[in-house]
Amino acid sequence: MVPLVFRQRSVAFALGCWAFVLIGWSGLLVPSLAREVEGGFGQGDVGLGLFYFVTAIAYAAGSVFGGMITERVGRRLILSGAVAVLGFGLIAQGLMTDWLGFMVFGVVRSVGAGAIDGGGNGLVLDLFQGARGGRLNLLHLFYSIGALSAPFALAARDLVGLSWQAVIVASGIVALPLAVLLVFTDLADGRATPHRSADGTRTSLLAIPLLILAVSIGFYVACEVGVSNWLVRFLEEAPAATATSALGLYWAGLAAGRLVGSRIADRFDHLRLATASALLCGAALVGAVLVPSLGASIVLFTVVGFASGPIYPLIVAVGGERFPDRAAAVSGVIVAASVVGAVVYPPLMGVMSVTVGLPVAMIGTAIVVALAGGALVLVGRMPVPSAAAAS
Repeated sequence: MVPLVFRQRSVAFALGCWAFVLIGWSGLLVPSLAREVEGGFGQGDVGLGLFYFVTAIAYAAGSVFGGMITERVGRRLILSGAVAVLGFGLIAQGLMTDWLGFMVFGVVRSVGAGAIDGGGNGLVLDLFQGARGGRLNLLHLFYSIGALSAPFALAARDLVGLSWQAVIVASGIVALPLAVLLVFTDLADGRATPHRSADGTRTSLLAIPLLILAVSIGFYVACEVGVSNWLVRFLEEAPAATATSALGLYWAGLAAGRLVGSRIADRFDHLRLATASALLCGAALVGAVLVPSLGASIVLFTVVGFASGPIYPLIVAVGGERFPDRAAAVSGVIVAASVVGAVVYPPLMGVMSVTVGLPVAMIGTAIVVALAGGALVLVGRMPVPSAAAAS
């Protein structure tokens, strides 16, 4: 048994935030380097689209199976191993000279990233049972920081003479010390507790409230990624710099929403706050699409980002509250469902763009986030397992 050196919750949480910066950063590496990657391997948009698809499936698989295995062997082994897999996957990707190898190690990297995502959420659910909403918002704020920094840092890499392959390798190297530190840190065990429901059975991952939460987060992420992927294209009549700035403001709004959520989320019922945020997001989206003024539209898209910010962490918090005996597996299922939302509707928006028009597709994002809110209302109408029933 590896001895524990760091036992404070604050150390475990800080390392979790470092891990979320890494998955946010690594997730934006290839999209930010799309032209160089396509040129370096002689690929087009079809090949890159296939890469995105298979790595998204790997991310979902890493999240689900990482959570399930954590329940059996504990979180330290899985979370530290996942960070190591992410690091070595990135290093190998940066060293590849053929497209197949680049894709294979992209899958490896994504499995690690998915396990980190599910594992990090489960860690916070277990460590901060009285402050899950705020801490999860703060955790996901660091994901947003990683995602925001990647495009800007990569745009400036020529100033220091780094190739795009060197950036990917360096990103993997940065992950390895974190993997080592996690081995010596108390991460809350993560194994499934012996709690049972009133009829003596352990909480099922097919429980209806959990499935509805999974549907809700899938709808939400379909909206978030759909807006992010297509906002610049939607603002095609604006100058390129203005449209790109609008995308940056959307992500800045999302980060600000999570920052505010980290301070206020635990003062409110998490389910109601997530529902209200989803409905506000949908209303702002409709306004952003229909308003005739470009400036007003950009402002409203920033509001969309702000309203979106707390939704994901709050849904995870609700899952932890409803199923406290299965935090690791529940967080894995919810993260995997979010990936499904990301790979289903945003690509469909491209088809809708050339058939019914991109504004209609953008209104569709408002509809799916409203459906996310509706699903949360359904969860709120279902009974909450009592402490007596769980003991």
